[in-house]
Amino acid sequence: MQWEEVFGHDSPYPEQVDGIETAIETARRGGFTVLEGACGTGKTMLALTAGIDLVRDPDTDYERVVVLTSVKQQLRQFESDLDAINENLPDEWRPVSGLTLVGKADVCPYARERTGGVDPTNVYERCEGLRERTRNLAGENGPATTNALVQEARRAQTGLADSGADGVRYLETAAEPTPYLPETPEFDGTEFCPFYAGYLEDLPEDGDPVEAVPFAFDDRGLVDTETLVGLAASRGSCPHSVMGALLPEMEVVIGNYYHAFDPTTAATFTGALLDESTFVVCDEAHMLEPRVRDLVSDGVGDATLRDAATELNRIVTPLEFDDAGHETEGAELVRAGFADADVTLDEVRAVRDAIEALREEIDRRVRAYLDRERPDWRASLADAPETFDDHELPLRDPTATDEDELTRWAREAGHLDAWTRAEAVGAVVARVLDELDDEDRSRAVTAAGHALTAWRSLDHGNYFREIELERTWDEGSREWRRGYNARLALHNCLPGDAIADRLGEFGGGVLMSATLEPTAVFRQVTGLDALSAAGRPVVERTYGLGFPEQHRASFAVDAPKYTYENRGSVGSNSETREVYVDAVCEVARSPGNVLVGMPNYAEARWLAERLHDRIDKTVLLDESSDDTATESLKSEFFAGPGKVLVTSLRGTLTEGVDYRGDRLAAAVVCGVPIVDTSSPRTKAVRAAYDRAFGDGFRTALLVPAVRKARQALGRVIRGADERGVRVLVDERYARESWDSVRGFLPPSEREEFRPVSADMLSLALDRFW
Repeated sequence: MQWEEVFGHDSPYPEQVDGIETAIETARRGGFTVLEGACGTGKTMLALTAGIDLVRDPDTDYERVVVLTSVKQQLRQFESDLDAINENLPDEWRPVSGLTLVGKADVCPYARERTGGVDPTNVYERCEGLRERTRNLAGENGPATTNALVQEARRAQTGLADSGADGVRYLETAAEPTPYLPETPEFDGTEFCPFYAGYLEDLPEDGDPVEAVPFAFDDRGLVDTETLVGLAASRGSCPHSVMGALLPEMEVVIGNYYHAFDPTTAATFTGALLDESTFVVCDEAHMLEPRVRDLVSDGVGDATLRDAATELNRIVTPLEFDDAGHETEGAELVRAGFADADVTLDEVRAVRDAIEALREEIDRRVRAYLDRERPDWRASLADAPETFDDHELPLRDPTATDEDELTRWAREAGHLDAWTRAEAVGAVVARVLDELDDEDRSRAVTAAGHALTAWRSLDHGNYFREIELERTWDEGSREWRRGYNARLALHNCLPGDAIADRLGEFGGGVLMSATLEPTAVFRQVTGLDALSAAGRPVVERTYGLGFPEQHRASFAVDAPKYTYENRGSVGSNSETREVYVDAVCEVARSPGNVLVGMPNYAEARWLAERLHDRIDKTVLLDESSDDTATESLKSEFFAGPGKVLVTSLRGTLTEGVDYRGDRLAAAVVCGVPIVDTSSPRTKAVRAAYDRAFGDGFRTALLVPAVRKARQALGRVIRGADERGVRVLVDERYARESWDSVRGFLPPSEREEFRPVSADMLSLALDRFW
C-alpha cells in the first residue's frame, strides 16, 4: 500500500511529501517527528495520512491514530480532513473509522437539554450518582433487571400518553427523539438513568463492550459528536458509555491534551489507547508544555478545605455522641462502613483536626499578608472591593529548593502524618458518605485529601508551593474571605518528565505546530531529548510559507524595546509609547482588517484608547471574557469594512483562529510578550529551568514569548491567493544584540523580516500596497 492512496487531495505539496515519508519512516523505528510548518503547509492532512498509512499497513503494529489538540477549531480541521480522506479512498476500500472524544456535558441527553435535574454544571456528579443507583437496582441482589428498568422507563412514557396528559413529549436531543420522558424515571422510589440501563441491557456479561453499541459503525467513517448522540440516544442507550465502547475499535480518535495527559482522565477513560500500538499526533505542540504543566499541577481551595472538614465531621460527630452514651443510628452506619476499610476512625479524626488547623493557619497568613501589603484592606473591602487584585503568597524563596513554610508548620504542629494519609482517608469517607446519602454530589474530602497527600510527598525543587488569592465577592463570608478565594497551589515547574513518560508509552508519532523553533529548546523542555537518549529516534523538519513571496511584506521595526523600563506605566506619555502608537497607525492604514497584539490586556486597553483619536477605522478591543463575548467580537470584526482589533498576545484571538480569505490584511506585534517576571510562580519556573537546562530565562520565558508573537503573525497569510503585511515592532526583533530574539526565528523568517527604521515604515508599507 502507498500513502498516496490515503492522501485526501489531488496532489500534495512538496513539504507534505517529505513530511509524510519522514513521519512514516521515523514511526516505523519507534520515533517521533518534530515538525514546524507554516500556516497552509497542510500539517493536518500530512499527519493523518502518515498515521492511517501505518495503521492500514499489515507489516506494522500500529492499530490506531490518536490526535491531541488544544484548540477546538483544529479539532474540527482534523474531522474535515478525515472526511476528505474517506471521500477520496479507492472504491474497494472501507472507510477509515473515526471518533471525536468529548466530555459528558456534550453527550449526556439530559445535560444537553438541561432537564432531569442535569445541566453542564452538575453533569459529572449527577451522572455518577444515577449510574451507581442504576447498577444497584440491577445488581446481583437488586430488585430489578436492566430490561425491567428500561421497560419501566418506556411504560412511564406510554402510560402518561395513554392517560391523556397534556404536553406529553419524548426527550429529544441531537435532532432525534429518544424513547424516554424528559425527566429521569424511578423504580421502587429510586431514581435511575434509563439510557445507562439501556446500555447495560445491551452489554454482554463476558463479551466485548463493543457488542453493546446499538448501531452499525464499520462503514460510517467519522462518528462525530452529534452523530454519536443521535444514534445512541434515539436507541435508548447512553452516548457516553457507547463512546467508551467504540474507542478501541476506531482507527482515528480525535481528542484534547487532557485525554492523554490528565492523570485522572487517562487512567479511567482513555488508558486503553495509550500504548505502543498507537500513533500519536500532538497538534499545536508549542502549547504542550504549558498545558501539561497545568494538568499535572495540583491544589485545593480554602472553601474545599472547609467543606472537607464538614464531611469529616459528619463521620466523626455521630461517633462522639455515641461514645458519650447517646445512641445514634448514624454511629452504627459509620462503624459498619469502616469495618473492612484500611483506614481507622482515629485517622479520620486526625485528618479533620489537621484540615481545621490548616484553615486557621491560612487565615493567619492571609491576614498578615494583607496587613503588610494593604493596611486599609478591611475598610476597602466594604467601600471599594473592585480595587482588589489577585495575589501570590510564596511559601519559600522561589529560586531555592527549601522545604516550604506550610510543610514546616505542619511538621511542628504534628499534622504531617495526617497529610500523608489524607488521600486514603478521603476515599473511604467519600464512599461511606455516598452510602449514607441519597444525593448526587462530588466530595470535597476526596479533592482535599489528594492535594494534601501530594503536597506532603512531592519534592520541593520541581514543585513550587504558594497561597493564591483570587479576587471575588461573597457577601455571606466574613473578613478577607468576602473579597478573596484562597487556594493552596502546588505547581509542577518542570512538566518535561511527565510529557516524556506519556509520549514514551506510544509507538511513535508527530508533534507539530506553526511555531516550534528553536526546536532544540522544544526538545529539551518536552523531554524528547530524554526519549532520544533512551533510543527513540527524534527527527526534525521545518517548512516555511510555500505561498508566493510577492503576496506578503514582513518587517521588523527598529523601535526602542517595549519594556517597562522604557515605556513606563500604562497611561504615561513616554517617547517609547509614542513610537509604537505611530507604528501601529501606519499599519492600520492597510486596506482591510488589522490585528494588533500587545503584551497584555492592560496594554491593549491603553492602545485602543489612543487609536480611537488617531485613525479613521473602527477600533475594537478584546478583553479577557467568556467564549460568547469572544465569538461576538470576532463576528463584528469580520463584518463590513476594515477595522482594527486590539488584543493581548496571551489571549485567544492570536492563535487557533482562522482569519482566512480577506478577513485579515495585516498583523502587528508590539514588544516581546514575556510573562510577568516578578511573579513568584514565574521565578520558581525560571529557577527550575536554570537548574535543568542552564538558562531558565531563555528556555522558560523568552522562547515561548517569541512563539506567541509568531502565532499572531501566522493569522495573516492562509492561502496561495491571500495578500498581507506582518510587522514586528521592537528592536529585539530587528537587531543582533545581547538580548535579541531575532535568532529565535527560523532561518526563512529571519530572511523575510527585513529590519526597517520606525520613520521608514510608512514608505515600506506604501511600496507594498
